[in-house]
Amino acid sequence: MDYVDRVRAEWAEQRPDLDTSTSAVGARLRRAAGLLEGALERSAARHDVSRAEFDVLAALRRAGRPLRAGEVTTMTGAPGASITKRLDRLERAGLVERTVAERDRRGVLVALTPDGVALVDEVFPQQLDRERAALADLDDAERAELARLLGVVLRRLDPVDY
Repeated sequence: MDYVDRVRAEWAEQRPDLDTSTSAVGARLRRAAGLLEGALERSAARHDVSRAEFDVLAALRRAGRPLRAGEVTTMTGAPGASITKRLDRLERAGLVERTVAERDRRGVLVALTPDGVALVDEVFPQQLDRERAALADLDDAERAELARLLGVVLRRLDPVDY
């Protein structure tokens, strides 16, 4: 019996009229995501960076080039005002730098500094290791099927075409 089985049993006792069968999936997704996110948050915090700030750094690292703040907003899904605050904090920490775009003097580009690259290159592989460990009891075919099924669910919840 895991945490979700126990919670469902408690609900069955208190509210037998409720069908908690979807919680067998939904609650496990939330619990697993929360545990993985908590671990990433702690890893980022060891570098004095919040989880949200790490998202900005990771977006810049994945892009492999300087980005406009609006692009960072799109990539992270965070509001523009939040991105501005995060960029301010990251710039003060020496993890990103802002420069004026050469062709359009009104545009500001954001790039990782070498320290920003090093931080992402240390923290992100650790998160991949945690995810790999979480899935260690599944074989390749099971991981692929789980990924496919979660993709179906995610497309229902997040209909944005990336």
